[in-house]
Amino acid sequence: MKNDEVCLRLEKPDPRRALESAFTIAIAYIIGGIVPLFPYMFIKEAGEAVIASVVITLIALLIFGYAKGYFTGSKPFRSALQTALIGAIASAAAFGMAKLVQG
Repeated sequence: MKNDEVCLRLEKPDPRRALESAFTIAIAYIIGGIVPLFPYMFIKEAGEAVIASVVITLIALLIFGYAKGYFTGSKPFRSALQTALIGAIASAAAFGMAKLVQG
């Protein structure tokens, strides 16, 4: 290992699985994108749909964060809170930027 490399102890990806990995990532993005949009499919009032979207997305982030912590061997509750917090910050930043662009 060279001096400027960091040892993360990660496995080298198998090039034969590239297509499978691409499809897995695509499906994860689609499912992840549907979660915040789901309330808009059933709630006609935009203000109510926004609130429902925020609540559902935060719950999903908590669940996924907990699962991440559980399966990686870290503290599941801490992982859940970190995931939800980072997701909330990212969402607020995106919302803020959209408002800035709108004028």
